[in-house]
Amino acid sequence: MPLAIHTREQFLAEPHVAAVSVSAGQGRAPLTVPIWYQYTPGGEAWILTPAGSRKARLIEAAGRYSLMVERLEPTVRYVSVEGPVTRTVQGTEDLLWEIASRYLPSDKVEPYIEYSKAELGEKVAIYMRPQRWLSADLGAA
Repeated sequence: MPLAIHTREQFLAEPHVAAVSVSAGQGRAPLTVPIWYQYTPGGEAWILTPAGSRKARLIEAAGRYSLMVERLEPTVRYVSVEGPVTRTVQGTEDLLWEIASRYLPSDKVEPYIEYSKAELGEKVAIYMRPQRWLSADLGAA
């Protein structure tokens, strides 16, 4: 059964690991990889990814991307959202803290920040305006 607007937005706002998908070009299946994301109901979704990564280049070329999140318990539920890129900005330490704090225990955030800055390099935040939604709660698993 499709989820009500409020329910699907609240579900997307929870800290699920998403699958991000973007067109990989003619003759290729979409690039689909796991990613952390941020979303506030009624607002934009955003991801933080290394600048110049394949994912960032493909999203720039396509001008849009999809996110899909799911859970298995207490019921099987998913939300998929697709939309246009509204802006791409340089990743900041504040954005990195925000996303890391969403997914990691507080004692793991600072070590992750240091690792990310040292090993993953410059990042970009890519914002998307949710335009098309698919959602369902399939009842008991």
